[in-house]
Amino acid sequence: MVPVVSLVGFGLFYRGFPVVGRCVEIGVPMIILFVAFSQYLKHLHVRRLPFLERFALLIAIAIVWPYAHILTVSGAYRYRPERTQFNCRTDRANLISSAPWIKIPYPLQWGAPTFDAGHSFGMMAAVFVSLVESTGAYKAAARLASATPPPAHVLSRGIGWQGIGILLDGLFGTVAGSTVSVENVGLLGSTRVGSRRVIQIAAGFMIFFSILGKFGALFASIPFTVFAGVYCILFGLVAAVGLSFLQFTNMNSMRNLFIVGVSIFLGLSIPEYFFSYTESANRGPAHTKAQWFNDYINNIFSSPATVALIVSVFLDNTLDFKDTARDRGMPWWVRFRTFKGDSRNEEFYTLPFNLNRFFPPS
Repeated sequence: MVPVVSLVGFGLFYRGFPVVGRCVEIGVPMIILFVAFSQYLKHLHVRRLPFLERFALLIAIAIVWPYAHILTVSGAYRYRPERTQFNCRTDRANLISSAPWIKIPYPLQWGAPTFDAGHSFGMMAAVFVSLVESTGAYKAAARLASATPPPAHVLSRGIGWQGIGILLDGLFGTVAGSTVSVENVGLLGSTRVGSRRVIQIAAGFMIFFSILGKFGALFASIPFTVFAGVYCILFGLVAAVGLSFLQFTNMNSMRNLFIVGVSIFLGLSIPEYFFSYTESANRGPAHTKAQWFNDYINNIFSSPATVALIVSVFLDNTLDFKDTARDRGMPWWVRFRTFKGDSRNEEFYTLPFNLNRFFPPS
């Protein structure tokens, strides 16, 4: 549990300050404002509502985005390197002018699908990685929302719906598949808002902006450095949730220290090797005549959470595993293994709109 959930956050460190460093004049102010509003000023209420804590992200973006646009139109980046302009400017690639006003996506809009066995294995590896990382994110979201740990049935249901989403992605020809948004899990902990209504409204906005291209392009003009600054905080929150599960284990046990330390270190170190190797050689370390095998291995071992899962599960179930259930925290965890293990599960995990008639809990 600890290595997998922690590395869902820690494993994305390269999307944090390394990206902020590409445009520090935008990224660093974003970090400072977000921390100030969400933490230091969170006790300032407007009509008894913790306004700054709830809307820290929106307020910070509303300040930094116009600031970035002022730097762009004033010519601050006119003679800067191309990489700096790409990461700092708000008018890159003429996004708004080139976007259509209305574009309605439809299935198979890029033509009939094609199938290749080698590519299928590579995609199965990518989906497996996504499922591992999503499972860790589900557990982190439950903890940040002060809910009971999701039982197996709820995890399976979430992964099943994610599979349907990936199927729709393929039909509509999207660039990437669907997976859990780790940044939104961290945002749940920052805003302390875990209402389903928020997700439903957000989904409506996403559909709206995907159809009205000009509006979508407007928000796409926000420099990615702004979001990288936010990731430094949100990914850290998710990682901290994983570490918090250590309170249910005996950390005076050398066995537990060994498993946690080795799993986290290898979960960070092995993917970093795969990334650096691929960047220098333009191919992954697995380079055989079987392309499907190469894709499978390179995808699996490029995921920090997946590597941590493989290492920790192997060590936890082979290294002095007899008579160590209490040290491993199993007495605490076993009560949440089934849907009916806790009376609060129905409150947290029952589907809305009476959909449980079709998907009954097991």
